[in-house]
Amino acid sequence: MRCTVIHEQKLTIHERETPSPGPGDVVVHVRGAGINAADLLQRLGFYPAPAGWPADVPGLEVAGVVEQVGEGVAPALVGRRVCAIVGGGGQATHCVVPAEHLLTLPDDIDWVAAAGFAETFTTAFDALVRQAQLAPGERTLISGAAGGVGTAAVQLAKARGAHVIAVTRDTTHHEALRRLGADETITIDEVATLAPVDVVLELVGAAHLSQAQRILAPRARVVVIGVGGGARVELDLLALMATRANLTGSTLRARHRDEKAEIALAMQESVMPLLARGEIQVPVAATFALDDVAEAYEYFGRAGKMGKVVLLNEE
Repeated sequence: MRCTVIHEQKLTIHERETPSPGPGDVVVHVRGAGINAADLLQRLGFYPAPAGWPADVPGLEVAGVVEQVGEGVAPALVGRRVCAIVGGGGQATHCVVPAEHLLTLPDDIDWVAAAGFAETFTTAFDALVRQAQLAPGERTLISGAAGGVGTAAVQLAKARGAHVIAVTRDTTHHEALRRLGADETITIDEVATLAPVDVVLELVGAAHLSQAQRILAPRARVVVIGVGGGARVELDLLALMATRANLTGSTLRARHRDEKAEIALAMQESVMPLLARGEIQVPVAATFALDDVAEAYEYFGRAGKMGKVVLLNEE
């Protein structure tokens, strides 16, 4: 197989032996893989892959066709179009995936959209639905709303009947976010002027949370899943106590295999039908060939884009 390899913070394409599936696993012939912020951190040596996953091949999500199945996996899966989150190794032509983590793709979803779907929508779904318990009518504040997880969160929150407030650094993508379902679009310097909110999905970190903590409604839930705008913030604990708000943080990558299987099942039941009906979409900022992975990472690191950056494999 061909795969992206990290060596001394540089990215190159290498030829390696195609992996074989272990018990309960499949090998996916990868047609597309999204790039995520965690990949940039891993490249810099700050976010290593969990045990059992390739240590030097990045990539947290894949889309493709099941090519082989391991012991205990139904042979009928061979040939199925799927996507999945993985612990690493996704930016390659082939990737091992636990069979119970696979999401079956609708027939009319192309590889570009499929490649950018799994990580962003699973992350947003887990944070908003499983952790924050977002309910219809609740006021929901989503920071970093123009990014991959942000655009997914806007759509999922709207699909649950929430009032969605999308926060960005400037107004460039406000019209596009309203088309995705945002009821309000504001810049980060306007956050403190809002009426109280019930749920905060924190994708930026300190730069945003320092403002958002001032507008928490009683029993508000704050879920932190991104810290690109700073990892340390001064909290007003008296206000937190007075509102009885809940503040938690989350990552997906290192969770137990069984927990990821539970999330995948919930995604298949609750979110994939929305994708099949065209009620949610995957905004894509740019696509690159796998061979151009270094250029793709450079583009991903730029500010101002909206949506996913995707690597495509034409093999």
